[in-house]
Amino acid sequence: MDHNNIEIITSFMQAWTRLDANELAGYFAEDGIYHNMPARPVTGRENIKLFIESFIQQWTETDWLIINIAEVGNTVMVERLDKTKTLQGNVDLPCTGVFEMSAGKIREWRDYFDLSTYRNAMMPK
Repeated sequence: MDHNNIEIITSFMQAWTRLDANELAGYFAEDGIYHNMPARPVTGRENIKLFIESFIQQWTETDWLIINIAEVGNTVMVERLDKTKTLQGNVDLPCTGVFEMSAGKIREWRDYFDLSTYRNAMMPK
């Protein structure tokens, strides 16, 4: 089966606006991995869903702007700006995500960003 990985990842980026952990986890392979590089990797679609639920519960809105996207083989790389509003504060977070794809699903997602940028935005002012 032929899959357009860039289209799948673009759709995944757009899906974040709905803040639906079930929908987002559905993009992952059953044994997929989500690794925010400052933290430990999360393995398995159900664990990924629970992980996403835990941090988006404080989010009220998010929009992920793709700056650059490229594909090499089954790897998609996305430079983006995540603009997120939360109950604690708002943050514009520059990120780069690397997605390894398999059969139209995310097998592994590694996300690179500066954790202090996120934490500083969430600090009470």
